[in-house]
Amino acid sequence: MSAISASLADSTTMLRRNFRHTMRNPLTLFNAIIMPIFVMFLMVYVLGGAFSVGTNYVDYVTPGLIMMTIGYGVSSTAIAVSSDMTTGFINRLRVMDVSRAAVLNAHVIATMLRSLVAIAFIIGVAFLMGFRPSASFTEWLGVIGIVMLAVLAIGWLTVAFGLAAKTPESAGLAAVPLMLLPFLSSAFVPAGKMGAGARQFAEYQPFTPIIETLRGLLTGAPSAGSAIAAIAWCVGLTLIGYLWARASFTKRA
Repeated sequence: MSAISASLADSTTMLRRNFRHTMRNPLTLFNAIIMPIFVMFLMVYVLGGAFSVGTNYVDYVTPGLIMMTIGYGVSSTAIAVSSDMTTGFINRLRVMDVSRAAVLNAHVIATMLRSLVAIAFIIGVAFLMGFRPSASFTEWLGVIGIVMLAVLAIGWLTVAFGLAAKTPESAGLAAVPLMLLPFLSSAFVPAGKMGAGARQFAEYQPFTPIIETLRGLLTGAPSAGSAIAAIAWCVGLTLIGYLWARASFTKRA
């Protein structure tokens, strides 16, 4: 068996382990779905009428809620990674013929799959609330691609946070900024309507171009500028998260 096929086999084994953990603790997926749905109801039915965004508010807010869903689903990943490092699981792998990189790969893949399930629920609820995108088939493929890139980037960052944390509890707290960034972006109101300081932060943080790209694709009016910025942010954050995670893992394992 080649090194690549052995690594893939080990990653598959670790992925099954992560799925079993998820099935034993479905609250992690439940939380990732319920909180964004609550925010959606709050923004659309309670606060949405106070915002002037030039379109149906549920159409405007859905891309931001997609990103929020990703953020709310990653704290469990950070905690799981930290637990693997602090409970002796990695130490047991040292005496086995197992690719250690498979542990990280499995966590990232499991994060992506859980996030995609949660996003599917959010989009379904959005349709029930009146979400009516005008995206073509090609634009929907673009939406899927951007979402996959965003989840991959956030997944590797979360794994890096979990490896850097000293305890599972602190690992969960390290993921909090990823939950809060959508609130300081163009997810709920245009950045141009924000006050000084908040507006500049919203315009130049990574979530805003990703959200604007999703919004443009879903409304049938994609912007090349925001798409390039979104892809650049996703690739850059993926690279940072991956290198940070590998360095931390090599040092600790």
